[in-house]
Amino acid sequence: MKLMTKARELQCIWYFSSLRIPFSSSTSSHFRNHKLNPKDPVTDGNNFEETIDVLCQQKRVKEAVELLHRIHHRPSARLYSTLIAACVRHRALELGRRVHAHTKASNFVPGTFISNRLLDLYSKCGSLVDAQMLFDEMNHRDLCSWNTMIAGYAKLGQLEQARKLFDEMPQRDNFSWNAAISGYVSHDRPREALELFRVMQKHDRWNSNKFTLSSALAASAAIPCLLFGKEIHGYLIRTELNLDQVVWSALLDLYGKCGSLDEARGIFDQMADRDVVSWTTMIHRCFEDGRRKEGYSLFRDLMRSGVRPNEYTFAGVLNACADHAAEHLGKEVHGYMMRVGYEPCSFAISALVHMYSKCGITKVARRVFNQMPQPDLISWTSLIVGYAQNGQPNEALHFFELLVQSGTKPDQITFVGVLSACTHAGLVDRGLEYFHSIKEKYGLIHTADHYACVIDLLARSGRLQEAENIIDNMPMKPDKFLWASLLGGCRIHGNLELAKRAAKALFDIEPENPATYITLANIYANAGLWAEVAKVRKDMDNKGIVKKPGKSWIEIKRQVHVFLVGDTSHPKTSDIHEFLGELSMKMKDEGYVPDTNFVLHDVEEEQKEQNLVYHSEKLAVAFGIISTPPGTPIKVFKNLRICVDCHTAIKYISKIVQRKIIVRDSNRFHCFENGSCSCKDYW
Repeated sequence: MKLMTKARELQCIWYFSSLRIPFSSSTSSHFRNHKLNPKDPVTDGNNFEETIDVLCQQKRVKEAVELLHRIHHRPSARLYSTLIAACVRHRALELGRRVHAHTKASNFVPGTFISNRLLDLYSKCGSLVDAQMLFDEMNHRDLCSWNTMIAGYAKLGQLEQARKLFDEMPQRDNFSWNAAISGYVSHDRPREALELFRVMQKHDRWNSNKFTLSSALAASAAIPCLLFGKEIHGYLIRTELNLDQVVWSALLDLYGKCGSLDEARGIFDQMADRDVVSWTTMIHRCFEDGRRKEGYSLFRDLMRSGVRPNEYTFAGVLNACADHAAEHLGKEVHGYMMRVGYEPCSFAISALVHMYSKCGITKVARRVFNQMPQPDLISWTSLIVGYAQNGQPNEALHFFELLVQSGTKPDQITFVGVLSACTHAGLVDRGLEYFHSIKEKYGLIHTADHYACVIDLLARSGRLQEAENIIDNMPMKPDKFLWASLLGGCRIHGNLELAKRAAKALFDIEPENPATYITLANIYANAGLWAEVAKVRKDMDNKGIVKKPGKSWIEIKRQVHVFLVGDTSHPKTSDIHEFLGELSMKMKDEGYVPDTNFVLHDVEEEQKEQNLVYHSEKLAVAFGIISTPPGTPIKVFKNLRICVDCHTAIKYISKIVQRKIIVRDSNRFHCFENGSCSCKDYW
């Protein structure tokens, strides 16, 4: 008898082990007196429900549902509820459908609670057809039933159906309002969100809570509508709601997007608990509004606050460093990233590659790039563009070929970098091959930027007729960048008639841009047409158009020194002018002849040379040389394209003082060393 009892216990253990359920002594005692065959249906309701519970707890929902079909009696409501809840947690739509089908097969009539659970399952799994069928079949629907359906439709963007149900529901709570309003916000229909919020304020004001108000603030920010956002802010103050992080962040976003940065900063300063999202939002708003110093200062405050920046924070600050060539801060951010650790695949690393490339430090950009296990397209493109702008077109094109070999598909922006590399190197035929491959080989559409690059490529090389043919046959209207490229080529090669056409087009597009007038005047001056030069200058005077002043800056010991053309405000002005005077004599001994072609013709030749001496980039370079030890590289940044005379002069200066001098103008980097430039005089 004892042997028989033991055999039955072993049979139970074997059965439960086949289900991979832990077998306890209590389970053993329960089955000791029952003969159990694993293929037989389970008929003991209590054991069945216990088994289902254990399977659901162990996240083995499929086995639990399969076990459902092995019971002969009708399961309890609690059992169905347990199974449906497990299906909801694991988003197991098909298993949930099987449970629902079983309720019908067993003639079980679900109450409102279980029906709502099924609605929740179908809604969260995106099966609104099933949800609507069940909703229509329900004899009794409570507030939860309506809210579940509205939230489900709103989440999937079926806002008309969500609004129809919302309008039909017999009563509403704050969840109802919030589901409908936030649905409009999340699917980029902010005006309808605000209209519904106004209805709520009129008829059901007391159901407003922080979630509804946050959605309304988000809608105001998206339009943007500062006035209405301020009304909501005033309501929050009057009702003295306990504002949490979500509401504070919504207010911060509202003022930032509406351009009220001072008010946004006021909100930020009031926040007791600033998370990384709040910090990142405020920092980025400062950069977008041009308040660069404040943005950098806030980032340093963040690093001291104990809140860890995320990849969005790093990427935003690094992109700002790239845009403003803030090399030292970029390195500081990189060092901080190294200390706190970062994901090697995050787009913050792509921003790091971009920052070093834009600052002209291609060696470090490549080093960071090489550390990425799987470089993304942004990183590839940043490196290609960086090499192109730094006078290393062969490296740029080499990395493009590596990109293709890696299986990464280039996009339109990548080809802008490739075509720029060809332009800077004068690789006309190769550039045309890449241009045609954009559509023929890679199946991409030519953009206006591609056409501007290829026109620049042809115009610089003197193939102006080909450039004009492309312009006449391109499928889109030429933009200002394309005409400016053509005008620049006409200046280099003295094509007066085509220059007039390009200038006329530019005057129509942006009549107040001084660059067009200046370039056209220079072309006339170079051709000796001084009457035409005078006419252009008179047009500028009559229209109140003033030439944008040349500005250059250099960073010495973390302090930025800015110079304007003819600037005498710098404390070291006398030393700078004295040093430039000495350099001028040495340069002339080496063979330098000032290029006065583009200096105003109505001044004496000596005055023309004097004007050239005090161009902003020369002042910055001279200051850099006298302020740093011999042999130290000099890096100067300029807001306009470097002029021909300054380009020639700095080549001589680099040879005389034996310094590497880097000038980043508005177009590219020029690396001057031992009397030559990385652009090979082709810019």
